[in-house]
Amino acid sequence: MSVSLLVVEDKDKTLQSICTMIEPLGFEVTIARDGLDGLSKAKQQYFDIILLDHKMPVMDGLSLLKNLRELEAYQHSPLLFMSTQDMVEIEPKALKAGATQCLAKPLHEDFLLDTLKTWAVRFVA
Repeated sequence: MSVSLLVVEDKDKTLQSICTMIEPLGFEVTIARDGLDGLSKAKQQYFDIILLDHKMPVMDGLSLLKNLRELEAYQHSPLLFMSTQDMVEIEPKALKAGATQCLAKPLHEDFLLDTLKTWAVRFVA
């Protein structure tokens, strides 16, 4: 069984970097370019893990987190929040909005892969 992953990121360079890092893990990856697109895709299809950016057009990551947590399907799902902002400042806000874990950008490959593997275990066990 493969694990489905929704990556919500508006920056091409960051998106390409993330996809290159996670490609070897065999996730079924879907991409959304902003928070509203991510919310729409999450309503159409269930994703095992959602990796989402903080600052995006149309709907930011904090708003997306709140909207996802309001959906029954995502009340207990891993929602991994990425930000370039100082984690001391943004992490409490992200956790309050519904993030499962916060990841500082730029993402380090080993840390990202270990994080995704940790959360994916619950879907392949």
